[in-house]
Amino acid sequence: MRKFTVYTATLIMSTSLAGCMFTGVESTQRVTEKEVQRTMGELERRQPTMTLRPFVDSVPAWQHGKQFFVTDNQVRLIMTSTAPDTVSLAGQLLTYDGYDQGSVLDNRDALNLRFRSQDGTTYVYRTGKTADQFTSRFSVPLLIDMDMVTDVDRQLRGTEVWIKTPIWYDQHTEAMMRGRQFVRVRVDAVVPGNKVLPLKVCFTAVDTGQKAFLWMSAPNATMHNRDFDSLFSLRDLHENYPEISDATWQLIVSGDLAVGMNKEECRLAMGAPKRISQLPNQSGLREYWYYDGGAYLYFIDGLLNQFRK
Repeated sequence: MRKFTVYTATLIMSTSLAGCMFTGVESTQRVTEKEVQRTMGELERRQPTMTLRPFVDSVPAWQHGKQFFVTDNQVRLIMTSTAPDTVSLAGQLLTYDGYDQGSVLDNRDALNLRFRSQDGTTYVYRTGKTADQFTSRFSVPLLIDMDMVTDVDRQLRGTEVWIKTPIWYDQHTEAMMRGRQFVRVRVDAVVPGNKVLPLKVCFTAVDTGQKAFLWMSAPNATMHNRDFDSLFSLRDLHENYPEISDATWQLIVSGDLAVGMNKEECRLAMGAPKRISQLPNQSGLREYWYYDGGAYLYFIDGLLNQFRK
């Protein structure tokens, strides 16, 4: 689900279409996925957001004993150690044990970070960076900073927010499941995630008690399509659309459609389309929205006439 916005998404057609004379011969105007994404992005940037407090930390400030969660056994490929290759580190905690300085090809004194596993084995990660080259965005691949996880958990645990995506994950199996969007949930905990999205936000639906979780990026990450603001809202998003009836809103919440819904209601239910084709003729404007998997929506004069999900 794309990031929710309080503004109506209007896809801009060319000026030649606006001024053309209908001849009775239909012509197709295509709006590409890139144009759709650009238009939606411009609208979303207008909306003020509440971003989580950023987590600020860098290697020179790391203290001995700082802990990191290992997301994948491939961490053994980027670190040196004396441990046998059969040792599994995934799911374990590594403890920071300081650093050494070692020269690289250009004679800079780069930092080599030492970590100690639970069995006492030392692992070394060669950063290739000097002390003054580290920023708060630096991270060791396949490791999740537990101080960052704790900081986000402290900000979110126990809060009630509205979820923006219907793609939920089962807390026991981690399998993708069909959830509901724009419903109120309570954040139960934030725990380490995976090697791509380091935060796992566990929550409970307030109305039904259903439990699930979402994968989320770190507060200071550049991946904004999975940050807090793209996944959650601090207020009921139905308030932004008072013209949408309660019955239609319930369809939107479940990701369902009904003939007669307008384009904004359909966008809320299904998300932004991958591609749009517009077919103007003497009887009015006909429009197709195309989605992945062969799904499409067909509008006549702005109202949903047919669809396939």
